[in-house]
Amino acid sequence: MKKGLHPRNQHAGRYDFARLVAASPELSHFVARKADGEASIDFADPNAVRALNRALLKSAYGVGGWDFPPEYLCPPIPGRADLLHTLADLLAQSNGGVIPRGDAIRVLDVGVGANCIYPLIGYSEYGWRFVGTDIDRAALACARAIADANSGHREAIELRFQADPLHVFQSVLHADERFDLVVCNPPFHASLDAASAGSARKWKHLGKGARGEKAPLLNFGGQSQELCCAGGEAGFIGRMIGESTRIANRCLWFTALVAKASSLPAVRRALKSAGVQQNRTISMAQGQKTSRVVAWSYLNGREQQAWGNAWRAEAPARTAGQMGEPPFAALKSRP
Repeated sequence: MKKGLHPRNQHAGRYDFARLVAASPELSHFVARKADGEASIDFADPNAVRALNRALLKSAYGVGGWDFPPEYLCPPIPGRADLLHTLADLLAQSNGGVIPRGDAIRVLDVGVGANCIYPLIGYSEYGWRFVGTDIDRAALACARAIADANSGHREAIELRFQADPLHVFQSVLHADERFDLVVCNPPFHASLDAASAGSARKWKHLGKGARGEKAPLLNFGGQSQELCCAGGEAGFIGRMIGESTRIANRCLWFTALVAKASSLPAVRRALKSAGVQQNRTISMAQGQKTSRVVAWSYLNGREQQAWGNAWRAEAPARTAGQMGEPPFAALKSRP
């Protein structure tokens, strides 16, 4: 088992390269035997990592057509899957310990990106429906093409353009629209210089540079808006928390991935200022890397259970197309 991965993560074991190559033959060009005879790829080669990701998506989730320009971020599939499994466990706490599955569950992906990774895995694993937002029209076009290339995903994934990069929820959500979960992997650098320095550290960690190899400016791609923003991840999450107060009763759990432990104090101060009812910090380990997901809710325990009851009571109506506005009569209105 890969250290720390969620037990439901399909990528927790060693990569079966024979199976992966069978699912996606292009991967064969990057697979080689290491000194110990084990098959692997060069994880410092962005093209090899992209080919591996395509094979993982095809083999584990039946997702094909995963293609987008190389300048966009190429995410690690096991880590993205781990976040979704962790959040599925969080939703289960309002559903008698049972993970809610199917298209009655509606998820908002803030910053869906060209790779569309959370909707692709979330629908394949749990049947959830997604709305993905982004400030980059070209990224949304790539995500749309990927979703359209896969039966089922086409209907389960809606994409929306956020015209105001200074806002997270404002102007992109419909009136009284509700979500069971908000997921966000915010840009965590405060500047492109910081992103480049991070790329250099990753390059060194992968064992490169000993013979003078120069680190790429941005390892594994990434547009500026994907990698950095004012205030870095703490600044972005702080703005996200501030805007979440305006839609407090329209989402069960808001969540954001936190890459840096140093960001947590500022995030916690923002949560205290916002007056959330509950908040959690959940650690996730992938190999030697540790990240965290911060989750917050404005609903108390009784209201959260009422939300879970509504999943069961309203599932037929929501499936029929009324997913955005279930009655939720047991939940009191909040400003």
